[in-house]
Amino acid sequence: MNHKQIARKFLFAFYLLVILPLISTASCKKNNLNADDKEKKESFRIIGYFKGDLVQDLSRVNFSAMTHVNIAFLNPDSTGKFEAVSGLKEFVTKAHQHKVKVLVSLGGGKAPGYYKTLISAEQRSMFIEQIKSFALKYKLDGIDVDLEGGMITADYPLFIAGLSQAIKPTMLLTAAIATEYGKQVPQQALELLDFVNIMAYDKTGPWRPSKPGQHSPYEMVVEDFEYWHTVRGLAKQKLNMGLPFYGYSFNGDKTGSFTYNRLITDYPGAEYKDEFQMKDGAMVYYNGISTIRKKTAFALMNTGGVMIWQILQDANGDKSLLTLIKDIVETAAANSKK
Repeated sequence: MNHKQIARKFLFAFYLLVILPLISTASCKKNNLNADDKEKKESFRIIGYFKGDLVQDLSRVNFSAMTHVNIAFLNPDSTGKFEAVSGLKEFVTKAHQHKVKVLVSLGGGKAPGYYKTLISAEQRSMFIEQIKSFALKYKLDGIDVDLEGGMITADYPLFIAGLSQAIKPTMLLTAAIATEYGKQVPQQALELLDFVNIMAYDKTGPWRPSKPGQHSPYEMVVEDFEYWHTVRGLAKQKLNMGLPFYGYSFNGDKTGSFTYNRLITDYPGAEYKDEFQMKDGAMVYYNGISTIRKKTAFALMNTGGVMIWQILQDANGDKSLLTLIKDIVETAAANSKK
């Protein structure tokens, strides 16, 4: 055997023993990454908060564009008891027909002050049982807790812990949170939640007439993500990025609020903008098609979903932001299969 033959045999053996395994490993890793990416896009959450009449507004809900609906807000009386809710059973049935999960959101930005008493040690167990009974009665898929700012007392983590123990694993437990008061939300409570809805809006508004401007800029989404993922250590898949379907106007000391639907109805072409001057001279700030598209793309790359406040503020047809979000997510999922 000459030197050339020996060299060829050596190179062939080297290829079989070293190079081929590396190629196979790299190929497997690539396939796994594609599989993970595909799974992420197919499991991407589109959560819409619904605030309206459960009966009269049922026909306005585009269930086919969402994975979850959070009904805002169904609060108990001061004793912790929930009244019967007209139309809730029919709403849940319709959602389930579209394979959409329904959660009831408790609290809200203007949550009754007696929540502090209901989640206290003296009433916590009773209140949790009332919540569980209510959820079972209406065949809900989970509970969303929206207690904000000063409502997050020392009893909050114990309330979350007790509620988690009572309704899991058959129901979801989620929460709406804002970076503005993020330091108040205990880590032990965050860990017990299935996912969190980041309220990446209301940076300014009618309560700050001297600070006009965009209340939900793209940069806010990035900053909020960095806080909850990097600083607080929450897994990306646990985060849902909030998107607003409304805007605020500023005109000196005069302020106002407008739904996205109202803005594009009164001002044709407004769907392609984020701000403009209204007929009365006021400047209005909101999220149009381009910004919602950009934010959704960011969420697809970095989080487990998006959350919308709120779906009845949307427009119909080709100007619908909810339909836009659905199309972006479905396109991404389809591309991941290629």
